[in-house]
Amino acid sequence: MKKIKAFFWNAVLLTATSFLMRTVGVSFSVYVSNKIGAAGMGLYELIMSVYGLSVTLACSGINLAATRLVAEELGRNNPAGARQAMRRCLCYSLVFGTATAAALFCNAEYIGTQWLGDARTITSLRALAISMPFLSMSSSVSGYFTAVRRVFKSASAQVFEQAVRIGLTIVGLTLIAPDGLEYACLAIVLGGALAEIASFSYSLLLFLLDSRRYRCKERPSAGGLTRRMLGISLPVAFSAYARSGLVTIEHLLIPRGLRRHGATGDAALASYGLLHGMVLPILLFPAAFLQALSGLLVPELAECRAQCHEIRINYIAGRVFQITLLFSIGVAGVMFSFSGELATAIYGNTDTAGYLRILAPLIPVMYLDTAVDGMLKGLGEQVSSMRYNIIDASCSVVLVYFLVPWLGLPGYVITIFFTELLNAALSANRLISVTQFRINLWDCVLKPVFGIAGATSASRLLLRLLGTAFSSPVTEAAAHIALAAAIYLLFLRLAACVTREDIRWATGILR
Repeated sequence: MKKIKAFFWNAVLLTATSFLMRTVGVSFSVYVSNKIGAAGMGLYELIMSVYGLSVTLACSGINLAATRLVAEELGRNNPAGARQAMRRCLCYSLVFGTATAAALFCNAEYIGTQWLGDARTITSLRALAISMPFLSMSSSVSGYFTAVRRVFKSASAQVFEQAVRIGLTIVGLTLIAPDGLEYACLAIVLGGALAEIASFSYSLLLFLLDSRRYRCKERPSAGGLTRRMLGISLPVAFSAYARSGLVTIEHLLIPRGLRRHGATGDAALASYGLLHGMVLPILLFPAAFLQALSGLLVPELAECRAQCHEIRINYIAGRVFQITLLFSIGVAGVMFSFSGELATAIYGNTDTAGYLRILAPLIPVMYLDTAVDGMLKGLGEQVSSMRYNIIDASCSVVLVYFLVPWLGLPGYVITIFFTELLNAALSANRLISVTQFRINLWDCVLKPVFGIAGATSASRLLLRLLGTAFSSPVTEAAAHIALAAAIYLLFLRLAACVTREDIRWATGILR
């Protein structure tokens, strides 16, 4: 019971932190996009495509390895083994992070001119290299806090990092952004790099204080920890290298494909920045809850697997699948129905509204894939998960190469739909095969679709009948969403999509 309550409160804390971080992040993105424009956002997103590959190389699967090893050692009542596991993970992180930093710094000119095709990115790429060792070691420490169910410490590090990042970036944009897009991107990147260093220093202090509780007079054998660490991290790392490399290629091909379609250089960057820097953050914003749950499920399922609790595993998988569908279908309905209000409230115009409406039906697929990936990693199926991600990324590269020059940005939208559906189908099929749980499509899919359609329609009708006058676009969007959400939740309860048993499980009472 104590562990279930800890799981619940950790989930609440991570969700609240994630929502706070995403709210601040989206607000900050609005500030940055207003400051540097869509073309600047496109240039920044190009740099971030290399950043994503660099992070993959620097971390090399160590977060999952730290979480799994520490959870398994504590599950075997071997705290000394958990401490030894963390020492190995931190050394691993330092080696991979430093090697990535050196490679990025030394090859920044080649990457900027040959890969990205824009020399304005070189200085920013070198600034990115500074943070790689610290980011990698932070990933290990974050895995530790997830394993020991004290995620409030890593959550506080995230809040601290975001505060430092925003403060430094605002100062940088104020001082050097007027010199051009190159320096504007440098200000954003350098602020993030220094924030990573500050965050790692804070996290390391918390880890050193926390790990003292696992000191023992005896130092029992760790049982092949290095071999186990490499057995978890390296397969994930090599798979992640392949996927991240393919994703980077995909992102580099998009602006080039748009230029081949007929757009100018800045117009191509603006279109790319619109979709990746402005639309997708809004679509993924509500996924904070699922990402928090997904991270916590890794140690929970790892312990269940180590103790051979098959019934418990099946129960958790079924409940998470159900909750994810109910939540994501509701979010999709809100995004689809109120895309214009959301775009106006967030960005002050309707430039993003069309793509929000087009991509909204894909939200349940994207969110479900996030939850399923977390469960597969907890069950030791990380290699399968990464294999599906590689297939997804390979298809993306091929489709982007052919469709974007032919159709422009709609070709990329088609690519997103196809690859997200493919990845989610493969991952869900694997989870069902290893857990044997079953989902009622009528209760988990069809009823919620009808429910959110009615809820959003009722929200518009009620507010129109009441003749409500809104003081700003923000209050208008908030009123529509809040009313639709209340009606949708009431429908789920009346239609028995959510039972008392589900509520007890979600609040950590049911074992």
